[in-house]
Amino acid sequence: MSEYVNPVELLVHSTIRIECQTPSGISSGSGYYFGFLANGEGNVPCIVTNKHVVKNAIKGQFFLSKQAENGKPDLGKHFPIAFDNFESMWIGHPDPNVDLAIFPLGPIFHQTEQRGIKLHYMLLDKNSLANDKLLDSLPTMEEIIMIGYPNGIWDEKHNLPIIRKGISATHPKLPYNGKPEFMIDAACFPGSSGSPVFLANIGSFVDDKGNLCAGTRIALLGTLYAGPQHTATGEVKVVEVPTDTKPISISSIPNNLGLVIHASKLNDFESILQKIVGSKLASANA
Repeated sequence: MSEYVNPVELLVHSTIRIECQTPSGISSGSGYYFGFLANGEGNVPCIVTNKHVVKNAIKGQFFLSKQAENGKPDLGKHFPIAFDNFESMWIGHPDPNVDLAIFPLGPIFHQTEQRGIKLHYMLLDKNSLANDKLLDSLPTMEEIIMIGYPNGIWDEKHNLPIIRKGISATHPKLPYNGKPEFMIDAACFPGSSGSPVFLANIGSFVDDKGNLCAGTRIALLGTLYAGPQHTATGEVKVVEVPTDTKPISISSIPNNLGLVIHASKLNDFESILQKIVGSKLASANA
């Protein structure tokens, strides 16, 4: 009999903390591992985050965790990977209004493998996405979790993120105000940008007919990128979730809501990566 593992214990290894050095100082954000072009034999591993997390980043770094011989994370064993010209290494979503960017990890994974280092991470892929059938069965209010690094906070010793729990505040499938996004009711602080947001029914859930069902449902609903804030005068504005942890004026107050880009927008990167992979193969065979 295989050992049961709570799925959240796996999901905490799907995220990565991103640190950036910009002309205005040091900032941090969240990202997660995702395998594009998965075909059963391989994939193109990338980090997913928001464009604004890495905007104007002169330098950047993130930490990779090592895997122990038993296949589990070797907690406490991680190391930094640093880059110059950090922003230029990211591929932005082709739609300028979609705040997503990806960082291909293939060369880094290849280098660590050559050095005899085995990495531990959980790679999400198309099978992790909430499909239309699941989305159609969900009510407007569902349990969600968001995993990331709010206010730059993390378990630095073990290279682990922070888990926040909440609910969907608008339906996860409907395009909120006509945009490919929905809203969640959860604490969204600076540093949370780029966090994956999951449907998280652990142990039981209510189906579309109102029946209580035993079981667990985990699916990627999207990527946090912004949230409404209200001012001291009562005006409400939607702003990108900040990446730095500088003091925020009391006149601009987060109101515990966040905007999440639909997970389906990740599919738009596939054609871009296909062209890149195809051109590299053509060069190698030339």
